[in-house]
This record gives sequence, structure tokens and C-alpha cells, in this order.
Amino acid sequence: MKKVWFITGASKGLGLALAKKLIWNDYRVVATSRNISGLEKAIGETSDNFLPIEMCITDTADVSKAIQTAKEYFGQIDVVVNNAGYGVTGALEELTDEEVKENFNVNVFGAINVIRSVMPILRAQGTGHIFNIASVGGFYGNFPGWGVYCATKFAVHGFTESLAAEIKEFGLLATVVSPGYFRTAFLTSGSMTTPNNEMEVYTKVRASQKLHADQINNNQPGDPEKAADVLIKVAKMENPPLHLFLGEDAYQLVDTKIETLKKDLKLMKGSADATNFSLNLSKN
Repeated sequence: MKKVWFITGASKGLGLALAKKLIWNDYRVVATSRNISGLEKAIGETSDNFLPIEMCITDTADVSKAIQTAKEYFGQIDVVVNNAGYGVTGALEELTDEEVKENFNVNVFGAINVIRSVMPILRAQGTGHIFNIASVGGFYGNFPGWGVYCATKFAVHGFTESLAAEIKEFGLLATVVSPGYFRTAFLTSGSMTTPNNEMEVYTKVRASQKLHADQINNNQPGDPEKAADVLIKVAKMENPPLHLFLGEDAYQLVDTKIETLKKDLKLMKGSADATNFSLNLSKN
């Protein structure tokens, strides 16, 4: 029997494309969202290979309950996809403490809630693969107005690397997925928020917001159906990558970042290397 996939944020975007493709290929799927009616409308009602669950990803008890419900229904959980999240744009000076914290609550702590709840099941099985959906913005953050969103995705990169090292001894795997621009609803008002108190002095931030809303939205080059195919392929690999970048644009930005890092390292190498304590090699 094929594996059981547990997908958060499955009512739209990459999560929806992945859930539908998995079901079409006879996998068993647990899909979660804040509203179960959206899942049922987009995918269907409960069946032998599909279990929709309404779940608040920031509620630890609710997440634990959903994980246990999934385990009881299918008897196992093999692949976890932490896909739930949203974007916030705005200069760091503009965003309130509440706006920043809420983005971290969903994008970072929500995923950790899922990991914390599912790990006892995966460890007991001795098999399992966790995919954490980040963004190329979690590796390359040179975008005005995207500082907080990028920070959440940088965090996903960091804790996934540590997670992979922590769970290796149990025979478990982790992969951080970093898409570029994919044609989903991510840039619409339902998945993207802006500051309540915008400051017009930030002209580059306003220009970036307008560019994404008016030109990039609905014109993203990435196909979520093809991204879903890649995730399914990686889940079958014996030695899957820790870092999975998706999209030609993502690869271009990664190359740009790597070249910048090389230049910065070379520029300051002499001074940086000289910061160690000096060794006293004199003989008495």
C-alpha cells in the first residue's frame, strides 16, 4: 500500500496541487486547512484515501489532535509537508510587533508545532520524511519590503538543517523546499498582507508591492503541478537532497547569492582570519 502524506495548507497553491496529484496516483492523503469546507470543495469529502481535517496550525493542542486523528485513520504517517504559511510585505520600520509576530507564529512556529507532534510517530516507525516549504526568499533576502517574510523563511532553512541532523539517527529524513515564483494565489490578498500603517517615504517598498500585485501576480513562471511532481519524486529517493530549490528563477537567485558571498569572503578574509587569539610559540 502506498504511503500516507500529511499536508498542511492544502486548500490552495502547492499544497492543493500536491494533494490532488497524490490522490490521483492512489496515495493516501491527510489534508489540513483552517476551514474544512474549503478542503472538501477543492478536493472532496472523506474517503478511503483522503482525510480532510480542519486545523489551526498555531494551536499546539489542535495540531496534536489532528496528527493523532490522521494516525488513527490510516495507521501511519509517512511524509509530512509543512506547507501552510502566508506573506507579509512592508518595511521593517512600518510593521508592528503584532504583524511581525503573527507571520512568525504561522510560518515558523506552526511548522514546528507539526514537527513536534508527528515526531513520536515517525520515530516509532523508524521511517519518514519531513518537507518544510520555505522560499528562495529564505536564502536570498535582497528584496525591499520582504524582510519579515524572508526572515521567517530563513528560519525554516535553519531549523530544517538542524532537524535533518537530529533525526538522522532514527532513519528519518528532512528536506527544505525553496520555490521561486510559482503561479498560485500567494500574491493575492488572501495570502499576502500589508502594513496597517504604511509610510510613503519607502518608495522602493511601495514599488515592489505594486509590481507584485499588478505584474507578477498570475504571471509567475512556475507550474505548481510540476513542483508537486518533483516533491513526489524526491520522496521516493533513498538519499534525497536536504535543500531543494524549485524553478529556474530560484536557481538564478541562488547563484547570485553565492557569488556575493564569495566576494564578501574574499574581501575580508585577511582581517577576519586575524581575529583568532594569537598563539605564543616562544620557548622559555
